[in-house]
Amino acid sequence: MATDKGYIGYNGARHLATGRAPQHIQNLVIRDYCRRHDLPFKLSASEYAMPHCYMMLEKLVEEIGQHDGIVMYSMFMLPARATRRRALYRRILGAGASLHAAVEDLALATDTDLTRWEDILRVQALVANTTPVFEE
Repeated sequence: MATDKGYIGYNGARHLATGRAPQHIQNLVIRDYCRRHDLPFKLSASEYAMPHCYMMLEKLVEEIGQHDGIVMYSMFMLPARATRRRALYRRILGAGASLHAAVEDLALATDTDLTRWEDILRVQALVANTTPVFEE
């Protein structure tokens, strides 16, 4: 159930597993997700472009009590290290908030969701590290 706090967006400039999208397009996707799921949207925070930088995401999670949750452009914006991701999940869920991935149309609001998100991220990591073999 949404309150008057609203959901904060999270976008970035780095290349993702889903490709690269300009920030204004990412914001359109985030706003559309919020509209379709009846989530009151606030503004978006933009992550810095440096590899493995999650300063803005950490700031959003630190301030999660001011929001109902975070709607990120893609779940593939999360840290690559599982321990770091799980710490973010725990802080968000522990505050009674939720995390959403607009491109994947997924919400993380329970431990069951957490398992699903981690499964998807593990599969993507395996696929990304696999060299395709083509038969002639």
